Amino acid sequence: MTLKDSDAVSRRLFLGVCGGLAARTALGISAEQTDATKTFRAGIAIRDITPEPGVSLAGHFQDRSATHAHDPLNARCLVLDDGTTQLALVTVDSCMVLREVFEAAKAQIHDAIGIPVANMLMAATHTHTGPTSARVFQSDPVPGYAAVLAAAIAEGVCEAFEKRVPAEIAWSAGAVPDEVFCRRWLMKPGSIPANPFGETTDQVRMNPPRASEDLIEPAGPTDPEVPFIALRHKDGRPLAVLANYALHYVGGTEAGAMSADYFGCFATALTQLLGADAGDASFLAMLSNGASGNINNINFRETGTSAAPYEQMNAVANKVALEVYRVYQTLSFKDWVPLAATTSELMLGVRRPNEADITRAQAIVDAAESDIMQSAEEVYARETLLLQKYPTEVSIPLQALRIGDTAITAIPCEVFVEIGLQLKKESPFPRTFPIALANGYYGYLPTAEQHALGGYETWRARSSYLEVHAAD
Repeated sequence: MTLKDSDAVSRRLFLGVCGGLAARTALGISAEQTDATKTFRAGIAIRDITPEPGVSLAGHFQDRSATHAHDPLNARCLVLDDGTTQLALVTVDSCMVLREVFEAAKAQIHDAIGIPVANMLMAATHTHTGPTSARVFQSDPVPGYAAVLAAAIAEGVCEAFEKRVPAEIAWSAGAVPDEVFCRRWLMKPGSIPANPFGETTDQVRMNPPRASEDLIEPAGPTDPEVPFIALRHKDGRPLAVLANYALHYVGGTEAGAMSADYFGCFATALTQLLGADAGDASFLAMLSNGASGNINNINFRETGTSAAPYEQMNAVANKVALEVYRVYQTLSFKDWVPLAATTSELMLGVRRPNEADITRAQAIVDAAESDIMQSAEEVYARETLLLQKYPTEVSIPLQALRIGDTAITAIPCEVFVEIGLQLKKESPFPRTFPIALANGYYGYLPTAEQHALGGYETWRARSSYLEVHAAD
């Protein structure tokens, strides 16, 4: 099914279609199997995707070069099997991963073990200290890394498939409200500088000065929920946890260090809490990024405090892991649940620059003192020139998975928290959570209301180019 942006398709209808398709698929499974023959299995694997030092690090206006790895970057792979349907879920320690890379991995997996491409969900965690795998601002991938990454993901999923064991499954959610903050603030008139396009129309500022007298209020809500799916062996030993939290990233590393950020710290902390043996990869902890496009870990009402490298990311990760561990103790596991998946392509317009935009941008780039753009005005002028080569519309993949009474929605963008909250509210499933940066990368996804307020996440660039009403 292809949904045009001109069609009157709401989030409720999309989720209803996904829920209906998934439910009918699951009903077909149960009709073919008796209670005595139902089996549920799960398999796990981890692939180290840490490159050699010298690669580009994504996540900033100017490119950075990695000097060392503080902790390993991983592709964490989970395969679920209800006896008829298999799902593969992967989190990748990367800032963002292009659709072509994920699709290459999916094709290899399908050819090797037969899992349908539509049944695979792959997502970047959004660490800002991972190697560049998608061109963004002035960072470009090292040639060949995309192929290595795709192959590693494929190998991991195939290993997880081969290592499937009889398993039990449960799901629930905790909450960690005091580590998520809206990073877009409404400010007093006249306190917001002109944006990189020379305009003074922005009504919000991303990451404003902390404890500033110009702060009015956050421009949006937060989502404190920590939903998760848990797998265990038949004898009760923990096997895997896939959690989700709407927090962009934490940061706070040494200069030049590669790190999985708090996503990796969470995996280490939860493994220790559940008493699993990380040495032989007998347990897999995965933390996916939720609808966190406008959420970070900074309380702008308070003045900043200094922290040692990695201190803050470990503190956040430990708190999230402790909450998952607390709720884990209350779970009621099931020995079988239905699995299903459905996908859709959505055509969206591109906010391409006009001739006046291009003329202005060319003049700024021509006047720059070097090939490396320094000011925000120069960086966005370069982005404008690159965007003129983009098509007028793009097709993005949407996906929904059913795991028992839980649904996972996959969106290939940096999704604003309002969208995640509305998906949860309108879903036909008892529990739903979104995984962002999934199955590709198409920049920020603000709501139309947030677009009207302006600010960094709405500024036209390769990191934000979808039409204003894309979220609708």
